[in-house]
Amino acid sequence: MELRKWPRKNDPDSILARQAALDGRVDTEVFGVDLEPWVNAQEALTGVAVTPTAVIGPLTISLGDYELTEPDGELVERGRSTDEVFVPLAHTEGSLSDSLYRGARAAAESGGFRTEVLRDRMTRASAFVTNSAEEAAALGRWIEGELPKMREWLASRDEDWISRYAKLREVETYVAGPICHVMWAFTTGDACGPNMMTRNAYALNMGYVLEQAPRKPERAILEANMGGDKKVSHRYFERGGHGKTVVAEVTLTEEAVRRVLRTTVDDLLELSWAGTHGAVASGMQSVAFTPATAIAAIFNATGQDLGMVGTSSMAHGTGKRVEGGLNAGIRLPGLEVGTVGGGTTLPYARAWLGLMDCAGPGKVYRFAQIVAAATLALEISASAAMATSGSENFFKAHFERGGMR
Repeated sequence: MELRKWPRKNDPDSILARQAALDGRVDTEVFGVDLEPWVNAQEALTGVAVTPTAVIGPLTISLGDYELTEPDGELVERGRSTDEVFVPLAHTEGSLSDSLYRGARAAAESGGFRTEVLRDRMTRASAFVTNSAEEAAALGRWIEGELPKMREWLASRDEDWISRYAKLREVETYVAGPICHVMWAFTTGDACGPNMMTRNAYALNMGYVLEQAPRKPERAILEANMGGDKKVSHRYFERGGHGKTVVAEVTLTEEAVRRVLRTTVDDLLELSWAGTHGAVASGMQSVAFTPATAIAAIFNATGQDLGMVGTSSMAHGTGKRVEGGLNAGIRLPGLEVGTVGGGTTLPYARAWLGLMDCAGPGKVYRFAQIVAAATLALEISASAAMATSGSENFFKAHFERGGMR
């Protein structure tokens, strides 16, 4: 059968041609909206998929106000304020919204969440193939010594395709035989930034290293998989480096644990003990309960790249008995979020980001902290449901909200 040529543009005629070519295979309701606001979202636009969106809150959060230093891009906290935030969750999973609300309520009755942003980087793991380990090692030493000059070189370029927002902060090399892996580390402002830092990494590979290295490598590879872009990675779990490294914590009172979460501090700690050993036994690249659930729901509502849920939901949860209650925390080492560009420009995404005061420039660190707090809220509640005797509350929530098949 000859492959039919498929119109890829998003002009009205191409959209209608794709819809007609489906020959009634889908209900025309998916075509029944004005597609004009969506034409820049992706190629081959044909219709829309609608996800029901809940709003949960308010979450009480102590939020840091951060800025980057120059030229190294270290984060400095300039201030702190407490805010009450309503969080949108776009999903179809029964009990998720109720559970996250329960965790948020327990936290609010205990004084609220506190969040911190520890690091901000977007990385591209390039590689150069040489003739020998000797050449690769020499290349690695040269590249690491060129960092200040590379920063100046990027800043001086006036090509339209090189981004002035993606700033080179660090470079690290790893030699394996004749391969010199290079981890380019950028900051990308309020955008998530994978496209802009990819362009700049390409410019460095082709315009700087291949042109100026004392001995030219045989081949440059833009992404050679040492980082972990859009997948789980021990490197990113340990160090951070692909997105925002964020921590959230709350000290739950025994009263809130008993009355709101309907369990005890001892039961939560027993679950944490068993679950941590289970994570170790499985080789899991996380120590957490269900972070992807909250992160995916917020990403879906706010126009984030859904392919980045994997890296973003790597998590390290902690629980410690303190005087009067339980300190619960979570670390998200690679939370990939943006408040400008990409899907955040779509009308619904902009509206939900606006609800959290996270739309537009200057808001990305606030947004990252809200995502972390919401993720911890769900972790607390889901863990409490599992911590009950026989995990009865967890079973009931899924039975009652999930329906029977």
